[in-house]
Amino acid sequence: MSDKRTFYPDLNITNIGDPFMLKVDPTHYYMYATSSDEGFYSWESNNMTDWKKNDLCYRKNDDSWGYECFWAPEVIIFKGKYYMLYTARDKKDNLLKLGLAVSDEPAGPFKDIKNAPFLDLGYATIDGNILIDDDGRIYLYFARDCSVNIVDGNHVSEIYVIELKNDLSGTIGKEKKLISPFLEWEKPQGGWGWNEGPEVLKHNGKYYLTYSANYFESPEYSIGYAVSDDPMGPFTKPENNRILYKGDKEYISGPGHHSFVYSPDDTELWVAYHSHTDIAHPSGDRKVNLCKAYFRPDGSLYFDGPLDPKVRIPLPSGVK
Repeated sequence: MSDKRTFYPDLNITNIGDPFMLKVDPTHYYMYATSSDEGFYSWESNNMTDWKKNDLCYRKNDDSWGYECFWAPEVIIFKGKYYMLYTARDKKDNLLKLGLAVSDEPAGPFKDIKNAPFLDLGYATIDGNILIDDDGRIYLYFARDCSVNIVDGNHVSEIYVIELKNDLSGTIGKEKKLISPFLEWEKPQGGWGWNEGPEVLKHNGKYYLTYSANYFESPEYSIGYAVSDDPMGPFTKPENNRILYKGDKEYISGPGHHSFVYSPDDTELWVAYHSHTDIAHPSGDRKVNLCKAYFRPDGSLYFDGPLDPKVRIPLPSGVK
């Protein structure tokens, strides 16, 4: 008989990518993910561990600016509404770009705020993440995609930031490059390199830019982080900054592209990330996993995963 106060960190949600969890209230969570050629599905839970799949919360139509590659949705609650930032390929020039859609409910339907990309800088962009700082200023972090970004002969994904207007109607100023793949574990493979999937946390006055590196279908896809005193950088990658990776663990492949979410009582910081569903044949079919994140006394960040999917762990704190 299993302990009802424990769960398996493998949530048994497959054929997805880039999971993003949103805490709506202490007993209500939503999750969004790369999940359909037509848009995005959502999932719903009251404990972060048991999830019910809903219908598409965002669905493309004949008038949509994006027509394929619906990736990496993230949702924020802003002024009583739900805003979804997502990636799609633009009909006009076939470049990947970021869109912004809004809904009155977390389950949608989400509708684009305009029939055009939200961020159009003239090059391919993916994986948007929004930080609303304590002073109310808003920042958009994103990856300049390697599909058309060539540096020293290599196709490279690099992470940028740009400030947003306080009503989410557009951008302020110019974008700024923050990090590129240069560490040993990030080095380009066959002329391709990646720093992507940015997620930014603020802790004790410092900004932690967490990101994924290596190819998403590689077993070595992993998560690292960089730190700054300012949301616009400069960001520095500390020593031993790779904090979620396969290593010698035979039960995991390609852990990466994550999001952060707090437990029902706000005492625990959890990480939702994807890994390959079929370890022997890594592909775009990925599954959702959970682990916890911590800050050490010296300010360094670490994750307690990846966890063995067959070993039960305690429920998130505050789950009834």
